[in-house]
Amino acid sequence: MGKGIFITATGTDIGKTYVSALLVKQLRQWGSNCGYYKPVLSGAIVDGDEIIADDAQIVCTTAGLKGNPLDRVSYAFEPAVSPHLAAQMEGKHIVLEKIIEDFTVHANRNDFTVVEGAGGIITPLDLDIKLFMYDLPDVLGLDVIIVADAGLGTINTTYLTVDFLKRSMINVKGIILNNFDIEDVMHRDNLQVIERICEVKVLGTVKTNGTRIDFIDGALEKIYE
Repeated sequence: MGKGIFITATGTDIGKTYVSALLVKQLRQWGSNCGYYKPVLSGAIVDGDEIIADDAQIVCTTAGLKGNPLDRVSYAFEPAVSPHLAAQMEGKHIVLEKIIEDFTVHANRNDFTVVEGAGGIITPLDLDIKLFMYDLPDVLGLDVIIVADAGLGTINTTYLTVDFLKRSMINVKGIILNNFDIEDVMHRDNLQVIERICEVKVLGTVKTNGTRIDFIDGALEKIYE
């Protein structure tokens, strides 16, 4: 089975898909046969009988991955709500064994697989069996990269996410700051403070609407290790 990384974020709409797309693209440019997999997607677009997995479509388009983006998603729900509620609204259940099986297919196909979560790391998938997003990197045996916004409030949300993962015995590979402006003194200070109090490295930064991750100190190679 190939290697991989699990992408989570400090919350919703922080930039997981955007950063995942850039990471897959840059790993492929670097020479890796890197693939992409998203276990659960909420807010899918339904056009007649067709389901459009928009997050997966963005990654595939950005990174140049071929095939139907929906084939890279185990569960695609139309309601733009938490996955556990979206599944309830569609009368379905999220089954952990299916996610493991689908990930294994992608992992065997690729040298490296970027797995994108949904929402934050404590996002519920099934409350009846107490299945949460943090269970996925655990059972899939993946380290985690946290996507955080570079702006105001990120120290608090990033620390809470890192602390929870550490307490859950899940390894945090590092942090990527989105919407980063090197000219902004607060952004530069946020980066330094996050590294200091979380004791986790910031692997790279992404400018607002940037076209690449600006990795720090050879972090791309470290992610692939």
